[in-house]
Amino acid sequence: INEGNMASLGLAWAMDLPAGNSVTEPLAVDGVLYFATGLSIVHAVDAVTGKELWQYDPKAAEKAGLNLRVGWGVRGIAWWNGKIYAGTQDGRLIAIDAKSGKLVWDAMTIRPEDPAQVNGAPRVFDGKVIIGFASTTGAIRGYVTAYDAETGKRLWRFWTVPGDPAAG
Repeated sequence: INEGNMASLGLAWAMDLPAGNSVTEPLAVDGVLYFATGLSIVHAVDAVTGKELWQYDPKAAEKAGLNLRVGWGVRGIAWWNGKIYAGTQDGRLIAIDAKSGKLVWDAMTIRPEDPAQVNGAPRVFDGKVIIGFASTTGAIRGYVTAYDAETGKRLWRFWTVPGDPAAG
């Protein structure tokens, strides 16, 4: 886009998104736009035509039951090695096959009884997916956890808030 072609630009396509929070920026990978809406529903859309290729609904509300914390919705997703990664409002980290939209793995990142949710964007590097969590309704000790990007196996957890200071 430059001064010479700005006047010729126009709308190529538009898409109505479902009601609810939609605060993720889309990721563009190989002509496909990936983004999340509402209760952690991930979408894949052909960037040229606007045709939805797939959507994956992790059923966060059903799995969380009364413990659901809606927050502001999913705030970001990540792509790595053919997979889309997203946190869910019920506290899971999920990996979805970017081509098919099928679940590859999911891992519970919080204790279900804790007043917490996952809404932040995961980060992927060196074969590891890093995720934290949010809490607004109670006292909880903070941490960041790393998972194997291929298998979902928990690799390590870093406590951002000290435990009992007397315990060292």
